[in-house]
Amino acid sequence: MLSHTLHTYVGSDGILKVEMPISITNSDLEVILIVNPLHPIVEWSPSFFTEVLGAWEGSPLVREPQGSYESRRELK
Repeated sequence: MLSHTLHTYVGSDGILKVEMPISITNSDLEVILIVNPLHPIVEWSPSFFTEVLGAWEGSPLVREPQGSYESRRELK
């Protein structure tokens, strides 16, 4: 049994394309594929924004004074 690690990318079509040359020819093979995402997969609920919109129940949010900004010369 041979073991190979392959890093690849799945596009928005959701299709994994695997091409890997091996030295075995004219033989039946059993291929075992283990899919291990390298980054967490975040799935948003379709109603996420309608569920959280206006859901703040604490004290009103206040924007603190922003101070004064430096003045810069005008670009030409």
